[in-house]
Amino acid sequence: MNLPASSRLQLTPDLNVCRILNGMWQVSGGHGSIDPQKAIPSMFDYIDAGFTTWDLADHYGPAEDFVGAFRQQLAATRGDDALSQIQAFTKWVPRPGRMTRQVVETNIDRSRQRMKTDCLDLLQFHWWDYRDSNYLDALRHMSDLQTEGKIKHLALTNFDTEHLQIILDHGIPIVSNQVQYSLIDRRPAVSMAKFCQEHHIKLFAYGSLCGGLLSENYLGQTEPGRWDLETASLRKYKQMIDAWGGWALFQSLLSVLKTIAEKHGVSIANVAVRYVLDQPAVGGVIVGTRLGLSQHIQDTARVFEFALDADDHRSLEAIFNQSRDLYRLIGDCGDEYRR
Repeated sequence: MNLPASSRLQLTPDLNVCRILNGMWQVSGGHGSIDPQKAIPSMFDYIDAGFTTWDLADHYGPAEDFVGAFRQQLAATRGDDALSQIQAFTKWVPRPGRMTRQVVETNIDRSRQRMKTDCLDLLQFHWWDYRDSNYLDALRHMSDLQTEGKIKHLALTNFDTEHLQIILDHGIPIVSNQVQYSLIDRRPAVSMAKFCQEHHIKLFAYGSLCGGLLSENYLGQTEPGRWDLETASLRKYKQMIDAWGGWALFQSLLSVLKTIAEKHGVSIANVAVRYVLDQPAVGGVIVGTRLGLSQHIQDTARVFEFALDADDHRSLEAIFNQSRDLYRLIGDCGDEYRR
């Protein structure tokens, strides 16, 4: 399979990425048991199809170890040059507290060792409590490690617009911010997207499929209870749907999406991802990978085969106009983690 040129983004002069990232939260638990003996070979299926960019984190169970093992196998079977064809974006999610150079470097070195790389392609930083300003010290130390060659680029995850501004005001270069963005959660459109466009920062969107709820599987289905939903992702995003407008309105959205999907000869998931990819400042969408358990490579590739038209957007807006304002209910991007 050869993905079109539109599937790629030149994020930085030295970092070209796939606009659909392979999300590895699904290997951290709560999404089914992942067998490493099946997971690593399945990673080759993704890169051979053109999905070369991985999103992971230090706390996603064995995700960093999987990337390290994959890198070793890739180099052993295809040569060291093949390593330059993949990109692995990890996260550092520390507990708030004093951030010394030693604390920061120890954690970054651990990720480098697990991922079997001298330099992290992109380090996405999360901070739980804005009242603790030590996040600025952590970022300063990370900036120093970037200068020293241990990190290529600095990024954020779940930072709001106000604190992204503070970080830039302190002279810390940020290339991206990872936030929840979907047909259900459109909060980034309120202020984050415009700010990022003005400062040449890209958004990487997660939750764009609501853990799989935005699919044919749930069209026409009765509302599931919490424990009817088998994965952590499904349970998480069902709560977001409840806040957004509830199951009845969600069914109306799925019906509209099905009509749009049939018009373009694609799936509901394709339409949901395409919508987010088309939003201002969005560099890519993270689609979860349950390595060795299930694959949707062929279907996902169809995201790049069509475009939404004005009629499609009008149909979606008619649903949006009936939903609640999540920005007013929850706050800006990431505020759900700091309430």
